[in-house]
Amino acid sequence: MNTTRKLGPIELEVITGTIRSAEVEIEAAVERAARSPMIRDQHDYRVGLYDARGRKLTGRSYGSLIEPVFEFFGDDINPGDVFFWNDPYNSAGSCGHVPDLCTTVPIFVGERLIGFSQVFGHHDDVGGCVPGSLPVQVHDQWGEGLVVPPIKLYDRGVLNETGFRIIERNSRLSEHLRGDIDSEIGACQLGSRRLVELAERYGIETLEAGFDGIIENCARTIREELFPKIEDGVYTFEDYIECDGFTRQLFAMRVTMTKTADKITLDFSGTDPEAEGPINWAIDYCEGRFVRKWMAPVLRCLASSPERAAEIDINEGALDVIDVVFPEKGTLVTPHFGRPTGLRFFILLRSLGIFAGALAKATGGQMPADHETIRIWGMHSRDEQGKLSLFREVLGGGGPGRPWADGSDVVHIVPNSRNLPAEFSEQRYPVLVEQLALRPDSGGAGKHRGGLGYDKRIRALKDCMLLSNADRTDLNPYGVNGGRAGGNYSILLQRADGTEEVLDGMVDNVPVRAGDVVRLCTTGGGGWGDPLARDPETVRYDVLCGNVTLATAEGRYGVRLVGEGPGLSVDAAGTEDLRAKLTAERGDVAMFDRGEHFDRIKADGGVRWPEGWTDPDDCLAGRS
Repeated sequence: MNTTRKLGPIELEVITGTIRSAEVEIEAAVERAARSPMIRDQHDYRVGLYDARGRKLTGRSYGSLIEPVFEFFGDDINPGDVFFWNDPYNSAGSCGHVPDLCTTVPIFVGERLIGFSQVFGHHDDVGGCVPGSLPVQVHDQWGEGLVVPPIKLYDRGVLNETGFRIIERNSRLSEHLRGDIDSEIGACQLGSRRLVELAERYGIETLEAGFDGIIENCARTIREELFPKIEDGVYTFEDYIECDGFTRQLFAMRVTMTKTADKITLDFSGTDPEAEGPINWAIDYCEGRFVRKWMAPVLRCLASSPERAAEIDINEGALDVIDVVFPEKGTLVTPHFGRPTGLRFFILLRSLGIFAGALAKATGGQMPADHETIRIWGMHSRDEQGKLSLFREVLGGGGPGRPWADGSDVVHIVPNSRNLPAEFSEQRYPVLVEQLALRPDSGGAGKHRGGLGYDKRIRALKDCMLLSNADRTDLNPYGVNGGRAGGNYSILLQRADGTEEVLDGMVDNVPVRAGDVVRLCTTGGGGWGDPLARDPETVRYDVLCGNVTLATAEGRYGVRLVGEGPGLSVDAAGTEDLRAKLTAERGDVAMFDRGEHFDRIKADGGVRWPEGWTDPDDCLAGRS
């Protein structure tokens, strides 16, 4: 650590706040100049500011890594350079699939490197065998799109025009791609200027001491404030992906969490073998730095209040308190080079879920339930001149029920992301949005229920092809501490001739004719806590709002309601009797509920654990 002088808390807070503000400004710059709806309108991108050692300075967005710059270029880092890559296997584990393009600019004061500014985001199309570059039935990464190892897109300020043309030429939407990359470079350069201004204001040594302080604060807060709430011990948990694009079966991601006074070790041994299809996630690079920082924010759920959780930045300091152990090559999280990774966002979310599940066991259930808040679907067609129209959405789902509150409705895992407005969609694409609503009963029942998913209906105005990249069509987001599982994903094609077709969550190029309607229902979050402990008046309000049906109010929550409309009221005596009856019938309350589909698979012997493992769900609910 640079010890020229000790920073005071006010100076450190000013530096921290200025860096956060600069990241917000970088985001605004991306959105103003980007061309693709995925980046500009749906905000599927991340930004970050790093110090000269490549350490992430704030927790505003989970960001990528700087290590590929050091690995591929060593000391050949100069003012005016712009580094670029999207290779899942040569990005130190920080670019999970090929549509994620990463742009990085080094920050200099004179000839001294003081940091890096970075933007990476999910782009509309980078080639491959399916428009949108997320094919379902693909056997290797070369079918997914153009793969670019770390290169210099600008070398000392000189554009690599040949490289840029190759990248641009490999996209079906080249104008979008070029505009996006230019916007990201410009935004990185803006971030560079803001860090230089900080250095000029405080001096380089003081600023770098501030960087150290920011990172040390993160590790200290986790150790002193959050770790004491986790009982020391060894805990196991697992969750599943239900299909790899070729085979419908349970693909398990497993973790063994070992908690001591000052460290958590996450061991992924026991995770299932790598898949033929694109659900692999290459994270066993660079000591797992990316996945450690990605999973660490789950710990904030143990903060004393939601307001306090929002104050805790999870940055590079998390690496001081979280270690990882990976199995040998050949699993879902340690795939061999070239295995497809396009739909790795399923297992990316499972990683959060298994960490939260292990923590729930270690805290008596004081963790949120599960959620599945990302899936991508779309329709594509071409006009008379052959120009591609790619209507594609990242749709969220219900957030998890939490010890302190219900889950939020229709949230998205990507920070600050949004759905496409109906007006935008209808003006730009040959579609008519006939409904955008909340899906009743999709939130898992609980003392704090899960958030609701979408119920969206879109009519095609032109013959096109439908794509869907979604999990949780069979399995449900789990409930915690007696809470029930959330609703799953479904996609229904209602033909103009009156026939209906239920589609798998993972499909490529399903023909849709003009006049057909696509109905998408997204997942709800799992519930938290005993549903029979939910305030009956809150259940009544949910029924009035259309969030919960009368049948669910009675069958899940044990609440009897009388009357209708504004006159709907709770039958207090009937509710007390019904809850007593339901309590007697159900017996012990389990810590986790994964839904009826999983229960059937398990009852039929379809769940098998590695040698030495026992059922990680075999525990009862804790305190509520």
